[in-house]
Amino acid sequence: MSIMNFSIPRQIIYGENAMEHLSKLTGKKAAIVTGGSSMKKFGFLDKAVELLRKAGIESIIIDGVEPNPSVKTVVAGGKKMCDFGPDWIVAIGGGSALDAAKVMWCFYEHPNLKFEDIIPVGAMPPLRNKAKMICLPSTSGTASEITAFSVITDTDNHIKYPIVAADMVPDIAILDPALPACMPPHITANTGMDVFAHSIEAFASTAATSFTDPYAIEALRLVIEYLPAAYKNGKDMTARAHMHNASCLAGMAFTNASLGLVHSLAHKIGGEFGVTHGLANAILMPYIIDFNRKFSDKYALAEKRLGIKDIAETVRELNKKLDIPLCFKDCNEVDFSEEKFKTVLDRMSKNAHADPCTLTNPGKPTPADVKLIYESAYYGKKIN
Repeated sequence: MSIMNFSIPRQIIYGENAMEHLSKLTGKKAAIVTGGSSMKKFGFLDKAVELLRKAGIESIIIDGVEPNPSVKTVVAGGKKMCDFGPDWIVAIGGGSALDAAKVMWCFYEHPNLKFEDIIPVGAMPPLRNKAKMICLPSTSGTASEITAFSVITDTDNHIKYPIVAADMVPDIAILDPALPACMPPHITANTGMDVFAHSIEAFASTAATSFTDPYAIEALRLVIEYLPAAYKNGKDMTARAHMHNASCLAGMAFTNASLGLVHSLAHKIGGEFGVTHGLANAILMPYIIDFNRKFSDKYALAEKRLGIKDIAETVRELNKKLDIPLCFKDCNEVDFSEEKFKTVLDRMSKNAHADPCTLTNPGKPTPADVKLIYESAYYGKKIN
């Protein structure tokens, strides 16, 4: 067996009032990165500033990160950090804010880099020369708070790039269930199914190991048991805490085992149509599980460990409970016109096949296989 690596943050602080840990940090300056207005609206941004002030840390806020963070945003954020000179980067919000903060961190540490320099896996130079990173997720989905991944969109070319670098694993992850308790139901659903996708893809990954499998299985169990409850009642703190922990557990699995075609296809259809990442994952998952079964026995093993009959059908049933459409043509979040779908299909399939996540998918899928899956997921045709 070749030498392997298993990376997680140095500290994971979780449970009610975990956010209070910000007041115990040691440092002088912090750059707080966030997205839209929700963290400010619910008081978490002001609370972060106050807790850092108690620690004697001056802070600035870099906000306005888009749902699909762009190259322009992360480059601009890196320049703001260079002007301020923080020794802590504090990312608070959804996965987009956390993803953006990671790459801003890179451009702060290495101002002369260009985005294309860090696209190849492992190309990012060492971090922590100027600052450390702490992440507080407000959604239970991306697990960006503990992963070596960031997804950034080239808005000019409509391509999402997964940036992968071991150094981007944050130093501290804070999991406070009060933050995701503010998510509306549809975001709870989409991010929750993102957790499921991370878990099942990590479990089926060709790079899965005995270190990653237990985290993936436990995350799947928690999602199946608690996501419908969190969706139905957002103030159910038991369900919220379990989903927040599930997201982190899934992140531990996939940041070390990588992912597969679900994410490859979701990245590219998201870049073309602007569909929410978790929603794209939820729709794609059953089709790709059905496709992949002939190449891997891990799905049967997952079913045995979870006590379920068919994991693809479990996903379909969850989608129904969460009011998620079963195919893209029925999705009304964005314009999924058949004409546009056919126009971009070949290019999208080729780009998805070239996505780094494809490398650890079971079997050796071709661009033609990817096209078949896209067509099946668009029209709702089951893959046998």
